[in-house]
Amino acid sequence: MEHFDKQEIDARIAEGFPFLHRWHNRFHLEMPFGLINDPNGLTYHNGAYHIFCQWNPFGCEHKNKSWAHTKTRDFCTYAMPQLALWPTDLHDKDGCYSGCAAEEDGRLRVLYTCNAKDAAGRRSSVQRFGTYTKAAGAVKKEEIIIEGPPPGFTARFRDPYLFDWCGVRHLVIGAQTEDERGCVLVYREEAGSWAFLGELRTQLKDFGYMWECPNLLSFGDYDVLVFCPQGVEARAYDRQNIYQAGYIAGHASMDAMEMLMHGRFKELDHGFDFYAPQVLTHEGRHILIGWMGMPDREEEYPTRAEGWMHSLTLPRVLTLRQGHIFSEPAKELRALRRRESEQALAAEGESAFSATLYDLTELLLDITLGEAYTVSVELLFGREKFVLRYDRLAQTMTLDRTGMKLGGRGTRVFKLYAEQTLSMRLFIDRGAVEAFFQYGEEAATIALFPEKDIRPALRIFSDADMAQISGAVWELAPFHFERR
Repeated sequence: MEHFDKQEIDARIAEGFPFLHRWHNRFHLEMPFGLINDPNGLTYHNGAYHIFCQWNPFGCEHKNKSWAHTKTRDFCTYAMPQLALWPTDLHDKDGCYSGCAAEEDGRLRVLYTCNAKDAAGRRSSVQRFGTYTKAAGAVKKEEIIIEGPPPGFTARFRDPYLFDWCGVRHLVIGAQTEDERGCVLVYREEAGSWAFLGELRTQLKDFGYMWECPNLLSFGDYDVLVFCPQGVEARAYDRQNIYQAGYIAGHASMDAMEMLMHGRFKELDHGFDFYAPQVLTHEGRHILIGWMGMPDREEEYPTRAEGWMHSLTLPRVLTLRQGHIFSEPAKELRALRRRESEQALAAEGESAFSATLYDLTELLLDITLGEAYTVSVELLFGREKFVLRYDRLAQTMTLDRTGMKLGGRGTRVFKLYAEQTLSMRLFIDRGAVEAFFQYGEEAATIALFPEKDIRPALRIFSDADMAQISGAVWELAPFHFERR
């Protein structure tokens, strides 16, 4: 184990703010050094949203897994991040893996997977509670509630997520059967212990070798199981990343231990860089934050050479309509708009349109297609470009970053229906774009690394005249970080 000196690490974090490097995102959560990945422990406690995430403070490898912590009341101003949980004993010596948090008797309780390997390389995975205290700025480790996977399952057994069901606490956890099939297991709290209820069965067959980061959510009469399957083959219009993040919507039964009458697996995000989302439920809102990155694709992130990697996505509010999840940025983010910068976009009967953007931009676009059947929306960085291309006949949206020189490239293609009007909402940061289509029907997260420090420009063109272009552009303020 590396030597974790919380005081020294916290001081280094504070010295790293505000960010100055051109690729450091300004309105996405990230760290000044090291590698972050899964968001963890999302909860509302004492008037603030608490956000933890996986973090390696010692480098850009998937090692030394600890948790960083921040909190916010409005998703615009945050407490300075700190180291909050790190390996200390035989149970978690090889990493404090992902988990969740919940308020319990006025305390902020954290539940996480302890990862350890023996001399022969055999892994053990136990689930442990702890309590986060403001005074220490850290999690005090407490009781182990699950000693390991039940018979018939491997040590790939991680990412517990707490939820209430009929007034009783339960948890789901990602798992793998001994014949290497991904699944989700369920436990129920009973008189101070946790009883194994079994596998939550689904109609998905041969759907990957491991399911990570499960969340079980209720939307009125419907339930949604969010999870990240690994080992699923790519298809023409979905599952094009190495690992997926998505959901099935139906009806969960804790008696039958089954997701009943569920629909097909759908992805939550069609971009290149989205994984391991976690959802917090507060005051009727399901708020999702994801990891803006992708495992086993480290070579696609040139910030690695600068000593840091990855961000968290913006908070997204989820709604369920006819079995499909819509996601839109949390309304609190509108406070980042610099009102004096607002520009209206308007054009009629044109086949080409352009506008200058800001280093930090929010862009709303409604394109009434008219006679046009192919529309390209380009973000230009000098001679480099990222393209969002809509094909009205095929009903497909293509994300194309082959015009960028650095980082991951390639394309992603997904189905999108826009009969008369194509609607987009784009958030453009220094090294990231988050796109929302048709008022949240689909979303896409893209990491971009322009070679030159240049303000982006917008260019729209089509194969025939578009009836109308309307929208608005705002310059966004960066997140503000307060010293603790």
